[in-house]
Amino acid sequence: MPYPTILFGILLSSAYGAGYHLFRGGSLRRLAGFLVLAWAGFWGGDVLGWNLGWTFGAVGLLNVGMGTLGAFLLLALGDFVSRIRIK
Repeated sequence: MPYPTILFGILLSSAYGAGYHLFRGGSLRRLAGFLVLAWAGFWGGDVLGWNLGWTFGAVGLLNVGMGTLGAFLLLALGDFVSRIRIK
């Protein structure tokens, strides 16, 4: 995968993580967590989309549609799990 494609994916997934943090709020630690979740979800969704042959929203070699779906699913799951309090 060419470097501009990788850079675009990193920037897009970082924007998803930062936007989710802006929407949900929290500390700097939560921002870092949201960024990591967005990166993992985006690239996981990209790879899964190509392997399953689902290519909606593809931009060149980057499956943006599946990457976006993966990022937001992992962000929502991570946010839910992080708010669970054990007594």
